[in-house]
Amino acid sequence: MLTRIVKLHFQEDKVDAFLTLFDQVVTKVNAFPGCHLMYMLRDLHSPSTFITYSQWENEKALNQYRDSELFQTIWPTIKPWFAAKAQAWSLVNVE
Repeated sequence: MLTRIVKLHFQEDKVDAFLTLFDQVVTKVNAFPGCHLMYMLRDLHSPSTFITYSQWENEKALNQYRDSELFQTIWPTIKPWFAAKAQAWSLVNVE
């Protein structure tokens, strides 16, 4: 199991557009083969900052999503809305 955490900080005037887009794609991402779950958190003190949390079967499944048409429509749309470069971590459980 692979956990993917991505921190996104948006320009304030782009937050509503991002939330609208997220609502349109969250079900599709959750249904993507190899995705066990994906959801989003919002920073309490910085409402333009979001964290996506997802769990994938493995790195191959995550990469298949990142290479997919779905991701290729999401990322180019939101990237210009960023106020800062996105940060991402791919993590595995320590046993």
